[in-house]
Amino acid sequence: MGAENHSTVTDFILAGLTEKPELQLPLFFLFLGIYAVTVVGNLGMIMLIGISAHLHTPMYYFLSSLSFIDLCHSTVVTPKMLMNFVTERNFISYEGCMTQLYFFLVFVISECHMLAAMAYDRYVAICNPLLYNVTMSYQVCSWLVGGVYIMGLTGATAHTGCMLRVLFCKADRINHYFCDLFPLLELSCSSTYINEVVVLCFSAVNILVPSLTILASYIFILSSILRIRSTEGRSKAFSTCSSHISAVVVFFGSAAFMYLQPSSVSSMDQGKVSSVFYTIIVPMLNPLIYSLRNKDVRVALKKILEKRRKTVFCLSKNF
Repeated sequence: MGAENHSTVTDFILAGLTEKPELQLPLFFLFLGIYAVTVVGNLGMIMLIGISAHLHTPMYYFLSSLSFIDLCHSTVVTPKMLMNFVTERNFISYEGCMTQLYFFLVFVISECHMLAAMAYDRYVAICNPLLYNVTMSYQVCSWLVGGVYIMGLTGATAHTGCMLRVLFCKADRINHYFCDLFPLLELSCSSTYINEVVVLCFSAVNILVPSLTILASYIFILSSILRIRSTEGRSKAFSTCSSHISAVVVFFGSAAFMYLQPSSVSSMDQGKVSSVFYTIIVPMLNPLIYSLRNKDVRVALKKILEKRRKTVFCLSKNF
């Protein structure tokens, strides 16, 4: 009985995205570039919101938290993926694999709920503008962000805790570029019934609830916008939501493409390609979406760049 509680596998081998030698180096530089843009974009967004006084509002408080989640989400997965392209065999210890799985789940679940919190913020801003400052007080925003991370930690703890009881003895090769739930469960030689029940239950909470929250928020928002008589007012209301809608579509669309395909059509190789978009491309796109589509962010960035240019000019003139 004691042996059944512990995995006989001490190390896993990550298969990576591709095994074709001619693609290894080009893909390494491609994803290294994407990761660099992700780090610069999300760190830049966090710093920009932190130092720009007029961005100290609930909307940008949530955006700053989203950028932090995206940065961590990408960092959990991408560095290990890059190692696949430059090493013959990419080993990861059992403990390292469980740790990667845990933090990946923390941030991916947190992102689902953060997007829902941002949708609620937009609903209050458009449907109840006179009560916005009261409803979305600093304390309320802090509680919402705290709740987002609690949901992420709870879901990750439940999934990883169930994974720790699974016995791995069939094989040690994970057909993926990181430790994800389903590729790991495929290697199990013990019952995974409890894991599947936990996945089903938590999927309902972590996917269905945020999706319904976002959908309900935008139904009320659309109804409120359609009651605005002026074209300028409608345009302004739509513009405050456009960036968030784009982020929601990109995130949930890529997740749906990965997880909602029929099993007869989907394969693990297709899943790996879908996961690239879901785990690596989306964290890079979010800061670009908000910086390119958001007027306040563009104005704040322009002011900082102009201030920096003036400072450099004055310093060069003094010398």
